[in-house]
Amino acid sequence: MKSCKVFIIFLLSGVLACSGEKKTTDITEESVETVLPDETNKVTIMTLQTTDFNHELISNGKLSARMYVDLKFESAEPIASIFVKNGERVTKGQKLAELSKFRLANKTAQAKNSLEQAKLELQDVLIGQGYKLEDSAKVPAATMQLVKVKSGYAQSLAQYELAKFEEQNATLIAPFDGVVANLFAKPFNTASSSDVFCTIINQGTLEASFTVLESELPLIKVGDRVEVSPFASPENKVEGRISEINPLVDENGMVKIKAAVTEKGKLFEGMNVRVSVHRSLGKQLVIPKEALVLRSGKQVVFTLVEGKAYWNYVQTGLENANSYTIVDGLKEGDIVITSGNINLAHEAPVSVIEKL
Repeated sequence: MKSCKVFIIFLLSGVLACSGEKKTTDITEESVETVLPDETNKVTIMTLQTTDFNHELISNGKLSARMYVDLKFESAEPIASIFVKNGERVTKGQKLAELSKFRLANKTAQAKNSLEQAKLELQDVLIGQGYKLEDSAKVPAATMQLVKVKSGYAQSLAQYELAKFEEQNATLIAPFDGVVANLFAKPFNTASSSDVFCTIINQGTLEASFTVLESELPLIKVGDRVEVSPFASPENKVEGRISEINPLVDENGMVKIKAAVTEKGKLFEGMNVRVSVHRSLGKQLVIPKEALVLRSGKQVVFTLVEGKAYWNYVQTGLENANSYTIVDGLKEGDIVITSGNINLAHEAPVSVIEKL
């Protein structure tokens, strides 16, 4: 009787165990089906064709103006008037500032009087040599030079011209159209003949100075298009053209380049800028950078063949901000997968959602 009860207990335990295992298996299979649905990868594609490729070379540089001048007064006199301020636009010939002219005018008058006296002395010396002043054209050049020195006429003339020059330059005039910068002097203070009074900058002549590697020199030439953008505001991009290539490689293997900025925008003298040089290299097989992925450290591009993705090992050439050129691994007419390729496998089924 006791052995019969034990047998019944083992039988019931086995039935319950089988029932629980079946339930667990059903739940697991249902969970796997939920987590790993069988979906087709969605991709965008393009037909590979030869197209014009613009090589892009990036460098950092600084803006400067070709027409840039520091203005100084010729005399240390009190500043009578200042007619402009920093940032103000001026035109060629416009008055910028003026010194007090009393001393300068007086000095000119004295120099003129000394010159007149020297003329009389010159006349006396000529008469002593047997000439008249009206016959000065007939006097030999060597004799006339000696007479001018002996009479003091040459020295008086030099002093008069200097005094006249200083009086005329007591008024600063803008030498060309531009904007005023570095003006810090105040009226009624004495001007310095050695310090810069102000700077005039023609912002219409801005150019970007930058350097390129010696190995990159064959990729650029005068006239190539550039894009210039300030570090302070990268969104403000302006165009320009390479205007000058310095024919010298420095000790660091760099060559200095200048590019004239054709669109000024909000650019200023001395700005630090990013320069992007663009040059067309003719027809090339070009793919967008998004189409290239790495598999085990190798460059791979997926192509579409009969609804499936096939990977292709490729070799790229040049690149710019958006594209690569293809040297080997693809041919014109291939259907290249441009997005949705991050997790693709070879011969994986795909669904095209857009064709570029």
